[in-house]
Amino acid sequence: MPEETTSIDYVMEKASGPHFSGLRTPTATSASSSAFSDANAPRQPFVIGVSGGTASGKTTVCDMIIQQLHDHRVVLVNQDSFYRGLNSEELKRVHEYNFDHPDAFDTEQLLDCVQKLKSGQSVQVPIYDFKLHRRSSDSFRQVNASDVIILEGILVFHDHRVRNLMNMKIFVDADADVRLARRIRRDTVERGRDVNSVLEQYAKFVKPAFDDFVLPSKKFADVIIPRGGDNHVAIDLIVQHIRTKLGQHDLCKIYPNVNVIQSTFQIRGMHTLIRDRDISKHDFVFYSDRLIRLVVEHGLGHLPFTEKQVVTPTATFYTGVDFCKKLCGVSIVRSGESMENALRACCKGIKIGKILIHREGDDGKQLIYEKLPNDISERHVLLLDPVLATGNSANHAIELLIQKGVPQSHIIFLNLISAPEGIHCVCKRFPSLKIVTSEIDVALNEEFRVIPGLGEFGDRYFGTDD
Repeated sequence: MPEETTSIDYVMEKASGPHFSGLRTPTATSASSSAFSDANAPRQPFVIGVSGGTASGKTTVCDMIIQQLHDHRVVLVNQDSFYRGLNSEELKRVHEYNFDHPDAFDTEQLLDCVQKLKSGQSVQVPIYDFKLHRRSSDSFRQVNASDVIILEGILVFHDHRVRNLMNMKIFVDADADVRLARRIRRDTVERGRDVNSVLEQYAKFVKPAFDDFVLPSKKFADVIIPRGGDNHVAIDLIVQHIRTKLGQHDLCKIYPNVNVIQSTFQIRGMHTLIRDRDISKHDFVFYSDRLIRLVVEHGLGHLPFTEKQVVTPTATFYTGVDFCKKLCGVSIVRSGESMENALRACCKGIKIGKILIHREGDDGKQLIYEKLPNDISERHVLLLDPVLATGNSANHAIELLIQKGVPQSHIIFLNLISAPEGIHCVCKRFPSLKIVTSEIDVALNEEFRVIPGLGEFGDRYFGTDD
């Protein structure tokens, strides 16, 4: 076996490059070719909504975020660009027009713009003239698809359809007197208005609109920044969070409870080996076990803990944590049984239950056998199945655990690879459950097999694929 060993060592050493699943192969079917092409599609951008009262410092916050994300493509879309142009009658009574009311904006066009940017399309954003109170008819601002889209405006949280497009919502909070002083300076210098008209507009429209529409939308914010652009600590933390999200798979942005273990060349090398159809059974089991152990260790990190203090051999105190005591594993027979040894190696004496789900006939009837600990409702459960494909079997297993009294939030589903369809299926039905996986593959093919996948895991692991 020396030649085979050399080949494996070479793969482990040389695995490099961007980490994703789904290289095109010459033997791919038309359906899988379509799935592979999806892997090269533009990644979903991270959309940030920034709201707050007039002159609260929204633009300053946006500029600071853009500056710190200099190594990513970031575009800023201002809600002010989507003011409706005033007609002749409205222009005659412009001082009576409420520019801070939701009806002053063309929300439908704003919504269409953000949807196109999220789908990777370029858009033309209108240019609004604040002195003439109308849009420029012959010029637009070209905005291209980017990694990060920042949508800024006083009422960007008002419409639920716009809110639902956002991955993060930030509300910039500032003292009312400070905001008024900034507005006077801005409107007189940049928009050609006199102080009296600014004060009159503020008392008649701006403040009532803030109380009626802007302030109530504060409850939708994920992050509230006091003092606006002066709060460098808050902005640094936001940028750090954005960078983390940009490095995640798109599904992790949609479902916060989906966790993909951090990729290394070793992990990618092991995936390369177990996905190779020509690997020996011995090596398939060896490298699968290594990957399973990593997934199990990562899954255990999501369990609750309590602080514990111990005395070290040097007679000093060390403050650490104590492991979760009420824990058990449940394997979905039979592939899930391949993950039991790794769990036992990590958790001495752990109880492990079993669930058998078998599809019978064309009607999809499920026959279920289960053998679970009697006190499972009091335990945190690690659900074991190396491949998450359609999610149907997983959903049946999870339903059974919930029927036994296990809360969703106490279930951690561990697997080696997951198909996006399976993640959608499980997470939409059980949003409080956690999924821990080592890679998210491209898609399912017409036979509901994971692509690129690794075949029938149970048969390859237990040697029954001949």
